[in-house]
Amino acid sequence: MLPQVFVLSAQGDRLVYRDFRGDGGSEDLAAAFYRRITALPGARAPVFLAQGGRHFAHVRHAGLYFVATLLPGAAPFLAVEFLCRLVALLRDYCGALNEKTLGLNFALVYELLDELLDYGYIQTTSPEVLKNFVQTDPVLGQPFSLLDLSTVGLFGADTQQSKVAPSCAAARPVLPLRGEQGVRPEVFLDVVERLTVVIAVNGSPMKTDVQGEIRLKSFFPGCSEMRIGLTEEFCVGKTELRGYGTTVRVDECSFHNSVKLEEFERSRILRVNPSQGELTLMQYQLADDLPSVLPFHLFPTINHDSSGRLHVYLKLRCDLPPKSHAVNVCLHLPVPRATLSLAQELSSPEQTAALQPNSKSIEWVVPRAQGGSQLSALFKLEVPGLSRAMLRELGPANLSFEVPAYTCSGLQIRFLRFAGPQPKLPYRWVRYVTHSESYVVRLSAAG
Repeated sequence: MLPQVFVLSAQGDRLVYRDFRGDGGSEDLAAAFYRRITALPGARAPVFLAQGGRHFAHVRHAGLYFVATLLPGAAPFLAVEFLCRLVALLRDYCGALNEKTLGLNFALVYELLDELLDYGYIQTTSPEVLKNFVQTDPVLGQPFSLLDLSTVGLFGADTQQSKVAPSCAAARPVLPLRGEQGVRPEVFLDVVERLTVVIAVNGSPMKTDVQGEIRLKSFFPGCSEMRIGLTEEFCVGKTELRGYGTTVRVDECSFHNSVKLEEFERSRILRVNPSQGELTLMQYQLADDLPSVLPFHLFPTINHDSSGRLHVYLKLRCDLPPKSHAVNVCLHLPVPRATLSLAQELSSPEQTAALQPNSKSIEWVVPRAQGGSQLSALFKLEVPGLSRAMLRELGPANLSFEVPAYTCSGLQIRFLRFAGPQPKLPYRWVRYVTHSESYVVRLSAAG
């Protein structure tokens, strides 16, 4: 039972709130949740105890908090699973999910919540069932067009000739608007990998971890069985060896319960009957044994003098294949808290760097880094009374970036086919992306 469900912005503003039982009490539960979640340390559990024996369960997506309250005795994992499905449904109905789209579609969101829950009890989360009852059309913030090349998305469609659907191509409502004619059926199959790395002072990797997903998003109503062929040399665990080519290995993997695995052991083929909407077909993990080199290597040089000047020279080498590139590269470097000013010399004019006064850190932004290229930056910091203790406040450096059309594990999709005759064969997009928000490089404190 989930008595209350609400959505908050990253600043704690209440965007959606529904009290299904009217027992929320006089205290603002949304404000109470935000006070408690911001007071917790960095590792925040998805479920934690609130006042009066009531618990909060929450998930985060696109900077928003999706929250449900639980009464004593309720299953916490049920609440977390419901919130994850709520996020998926809102993405299916509204397209891109953010604070703006929620504001534009508040009537649709409340109608969905009323169909999902009755007096706090979950009724259904099936898109096939809900589309028979939900009547409100989504409000689109900006109509999508493949000819709109103003935005380079996560999958890096730079030009129309690249023949790669940008990220915004799948960020639109799954169900067509009433009266909309001629909408072509499409299927997006995305292989998304999240890379987490920690590199020691001497440049050797201390930790490498890849969390991967195969996501399917279908805009094709009445789709028959779909067959998805993975790399034939794909193996799970270190003891299994398949084929004679380059082996693609993961430590472990799991599948959605709707995926049929009769052909997986023999031919590495997944079979599924997808409904309209988004579905995570497979999740996998690989740790400490990447088949490819790390995308970036950072070579720092740190010098200082007695007058309080600190010189930090950073050489960033992109070790991707020459035909690959990274976008939205951002290096975050904490500096001594006593730093007063920053002077900079960057290797190219499209790069930017700035000293963030609140966090006392440098943010070096590189829009695009080609594989095999080398970038550099010289930062001159004014630090009065510079001491060895202050030098220990420098670093570690943290990189965030996105690499379109690339996977660290080497996993590839061999084919995407439909079984049986189709009245109209849909457009099929297969996309790959590797991204990282935690690529940590430790620096020498001594300089």
